[in-house]
Amino acid sequence: YPAPGAPELAKRAQEVLMSAGHKHVKLDKKRGLDHGAWVPLMLMYPEADIPVCQLSIQLRKDATYHYNLGRALAPLKEEGVLIIGSGSATHNLRAFDFDAKEAVPWAAEFDKWLEEALTSGRYEDVNEYEKNAPHAKKAHPWPDHFYPLHVAMGAAGENSKAELIHGSWSAGTLSYASYKFTSLS
Repeated sequence: YPAPGAPELAKRAQEVLMSAGHKHVKLDKKRGLDHGAWVPLMLMYPEADIPVCQLSIQLRKDATYHYNLGRALAPLKEEGVLIIGSGSATHNLRAFDFDAKEAVPWAAEFDKWLEEALTSGRYEDVNEYEKNAPHAKKAHPWPDHFYPLHVAMGAAGENSKAELIHGSWSAGTLSYASYKFTSLS
């Protein structure tokens, strides 16, 4: 996906993150886009005519840390920056069943819990999903495909409304639930 980079935006993101107390924010000029960035962008902007700056998640940190990253990045929205969190509402590759015609029960239960928590504004519950959500560890054995949601949720702010804008499944365990956050203030 040949989207132009956004080095000025990367520097600006580094500034806002560091001013919010995130001390170790590095810029990597050599790394290309991860599939988590270019796959949705390819569908949204097939001409690749949008400058892109990608933020890496931190596996050694928790969901609340990523939510706070989003909160720190929120001022960029006022500067015309679109903040997208790309991942999966459920993501367990080991449990894939390519013959499945519908979601397996544990994945459907997690997905339903997530939708209810997000659309009712229970963002703290989502940040603590490992203790609040049914089948959390099975839905996300590794959080790398879930933490981008927390960044987007944090960037939207506490006074925002989440809306499910797409829902579909693949392989019985992979939810493509997509949410849009709209600021209410």
